[in-house]
Parts: sequence; structure tokens; C-alpha cells
Amino acid sequence: MRISLRGTGDGVRVSMRLEINRRRWIALLIMLGVLTATGVITGLWAVVAPESFYTSFPGFGLHWVRADGPYNHHLASDVGAFFLALGAVSGAALYYRDSVIARVTGLAWLVFGVPHFIYHAFHRPPTLSGLNFTLEVLAALAMPAIGLAILLVAPRERFPVPEPAPFTFKFPRR
Repeated sequence: MRISLRGTGDGVRVSMRLEINRRRWIALLIMLGVLTATGVITGLWAVVAPESFYTSFPGFGLHWVRADGPYNHHLASDVGAFFLALGAVSGAALYYRDSVIARVTGLAWLVFGVPHFIYHAFHRPPTLSGLNFTLEVLAALAMPAIGLAILLVAPRERFPVPEPAPFTFKFPRR
């Protein structure tokens, strides 16, 4: 806690600033935002347009899913629903600003992300270039890495503690 005193004409103004876990909360909210966006964007794309997801994911002229096998509408839709579910949990943790929900969210992304990363790290499609393979593996690694970071960074207190309002001690006049 940082306390600052400032003299005024008729007293002393006291301000307190709690810096215990401010950085942790900021980092946590940023990571939850990234995972929410990842889950919602990827999920909506795969649910609404599974064939487009199959042929064009992750976009930008890259084709990672198409290189890994034949199109399966059911599988692409299920992947989208799963990403939407993870995005919804991440969004809930972000909205409620609750470190317990955030930890559960981090654990969910970690449980999903580790097998997903292992698969992509050890199954290189023959039509995928070295650069595309590297980018795909790094993207697959990002999800469990952020999930683990959330588990490690989430503050102990369940909700962010608001800053106390400043107050003034007034001295009696003679």
C-alpha cells in the first residue's frame, strides 16, 4: 500500500493506493481477453461456416486444417462448438472479474491445449511447409501457455480490491 500526504490550506489530504496485485489483475484480464477472442472468433467461424473453416483456417492465405485430412462437417462443427464453449467461459471470467472462474478457465484451456499441442507437434502434414508447420505449432502452444500463465498469475483475492477514496484531515482554526 502506498500512502501519500499532501498539505492543503486547512488540513492534510490522505490518499492510499493498493498495489498488491494490480499488475496481476491487469495481466489476468489481458490473457482472458485474448482467450475469449480466440474462442469466440474460431468457434463462430467453425460453427457458422465449417467448410470455410476447414479450407481457410487460420486465414491470411494459410491453410492448416485442410492440410491435415479430408473435410468432416461434423468434426469441424464440434470443434467450433468446443471453442465457443471455452470462449464463453473465458468471457464469463473476464466479465465477472473473478479469480476463481479465471483459474477454472485457465485449467480448461490447459487441458484442451496440451493434447492439441502434442498432436500438432508430432503430426506434420506432408503438404504443410516448414514455416506453416512452425506457425501452427506455436499457435497450438500459445493456448496451453496462456492457460498455465492464468493459473500462475491469478491473484489470491477472488475479486479486485477497489482503491480507497482519498480523505482530508481538517485542522481546527484558531
